[in-house]
Amino acid sequence: MRNAIILALVLLGVVGAFFSAYLYAVPNKPLPPVFNPAPNPYARGIYASGMVESYQAQGANMNLYPEVPGTVTKVLVTEGQAVRQGDPLVMLDDSIQHATTDQLKSQAEAAHALLDELRAQPRRETLQVASAQVEMATASLQSALDTRDKQQHSFDLAPESVSRDVLDNAINAALVAKTNLGVIARQLELTKAGAWVYDIKNQERQTEALTKAFAASTALLGKYTIKAPTDGVVMAVQAPIGSYASSLGTYDTYTQGYDPVVVMATGAGMLGARAYVDEILIARLPPRAKIKAQLFIQGTNTKIPLEFVRVQPYVSPKIQLSDQRLEKVDVRVLPVIFRFAPPPGVEVYPGQLVDIYIGQD
Repeated sequence: MRNAIILALVLLGVVGAFFSAYLYAVPNKPLPPVFNPAPNPYARGIYASGMVESYQAQGANMNLYPEVPGTVTKVLVTEGQAVRQGDPLVMLDDSIQHATTDQLKSQAEAAHALLDELRAQPRRETLQVASAQVEMATASLQSALDTRDKQQHSFDLAPESVSRDVLDNAINAALVAKTNLGVIARQLELTKAGAWVYDIKNQERQTEALTKAFAASTALLGKYTIKAPTDGVVMAVQAPIGSYASSLGTYDTYTQGYDPVVVMATGAGMLGARAYVDEILIARLPPRAKIKAQLFIQGTNTKIPLEFVRVQPYVSPKIQLSDQRLEKVDVRVLPVIFRFAPPPGVEVYPGQLVDIYIGQD
């Protein structure tokens, strides 16, 4: 009885093993694809990886950098906001430059005030003082002459009545008074003449130099505010308040590179598509007058017809994973530029990777 039970268990295990082997040998039915791979719509079309850009006549997106370094103090716009040319976007700390500008303004105003003072000479009150000094010197001369004449007359009548020393002092006093009157009279003429022309010219140059320095400092002060160069849409603001921005941009700790402070698009309702054609396929590009292309959004079955714009006639290293020339391989590509209007209900963003097929009519 015991042997029969053992034999039954063995047979049951063998049957289970064969059944398990059969189940595992049956192939699993593959799941249907989430989306169909982008098909080539042209008989002799060529494939190119592409990137969506904001459309404009030259270049790609507008990357804005400050012309002066500083700490970001204000961010005046949000991403996706439409702006007009000249609108302020980001402000940097301008406290030092502001103080320098105020100082130069005061110096320029002081120089201009001194120039006005020179041009306004002679001052009426100064002329009055100089004229009074001439009158006083004239009176002093007359008094000295009278004293001399009296001493001389007395000496001529009775030499013993006046000592020679007293007479000589009277004569010398008259000469000193006469000379003093001449000096004061010339000083009056100098006062009437006003400021020397060379002093005025020198002050004009100093005033002009300080005025220009103030204007240059004011212009530099304006550089601490990044403004929109044209009408458009803010796509990205990559400088939070408190971060440091320079002419290289802002430092990104993730990529360990520098990013533009603000990225703008034209916002004209059109988007651009930059197709990177591998160098081995360049010879298969159709004539430019016959180029047609379609864009396929990755991860969807959406396709968008493209309008050919131009070929950028410069073969450059292929960009693999970003729109920065930091990741290079030994494959070179020729950029071909297209444009398109996003269909209603389809979300397409600048910087998005897409598939592009290029063919001809």
